[in-house]
Amino acid sequence: MNFSEKLAALRRQMGMSQEQLADRLGVTRQSVSKWEGGAAAPELSKLVALSELFHVSVDYLVKDYLEEPELPAEREDGSVARLTEQVEEISRFFRVWSWDSKTKIRGLPLVSIRFSGNRMQLRDTARGIIAIGNIAVGVLALGIMSAGLASIGVISAGALALGCLAFGLAALGPAAIGLLAFGPVALGLWYAGGVTALAGKIAVGVAAVGDTAVGYDAAGNHVLLWGDGLSRGEVERFLLEHHPDLWRPLLRLLAFIGSNIK
Repeated sequence: MNFSEKLAALRRQMGMSQEQLADRLGVTRQSVSKWEGGAAAPELSKLVALSELFHVSVDYLVKDYLEEPELPAEREDGSVARLTEQVEEISRFFRVWSWDSKTKIRGLPLVSIRFSGNRMQLRDTARGIIAIGNIAVGVLALGIMSAGLASIGVISAGALALGCLAFGLAALGPAAIGLLAFGPVALGLWYAGGVTALAGKIAVGVAAVGDTAVGYDAAGNHVLLWGDGLSRGEVERFLLEHHPDLWRPLLRLLAFIGSNIK
């Protein structure tokens, strides 16, 4: 067999299309087609690449009289080559994919992105004004674990934190802890709203504990029980009675929660 016939046979044995082979070699599909049609021959660097890819010698590829490549038995059905390709695919998955914008503010990239299929490690943290990744730290941070002025993640911490487990000055999530906390389980140093709410000043929830508490079950120095139902006006008047300086947007939010406890 000549080179073109050997190349076509090896490619088919590997279960590859001409386009797939071209991608592996960094050439066009038309180049591979010309090689297999005998209209052109690859340069030496591509011959070496082909020999490594197919696990044959360069001599076997270019010398027509060599009909049988010296291959280990397990390679005859292409199984080793397929296994090698699978290992390469898996290894690519476990690598870190990263990108930082060229624009920087005070030495930090405007956007920093870090993703890894491997276990999360601190060295793979995305750090930027806008940070996105498995672990993200930035002014705006989005990640599985995130920290920033505003952060969104499974576990998040920041001035404004949204996450399954959120810690912040203002925290929102299934489990929220902060000065101001909202969620099914909310623990607020000052204010809390949710199904179960515990706060130093005002707690509003189905079960609420605070200095001022509104709830179906509530405990505190000043308590408003749900009873047969509460209107937003009733909750607002009660809260203003004991906290006349309460920030009005926060007042309306707590009143909304209090009037929709059940």
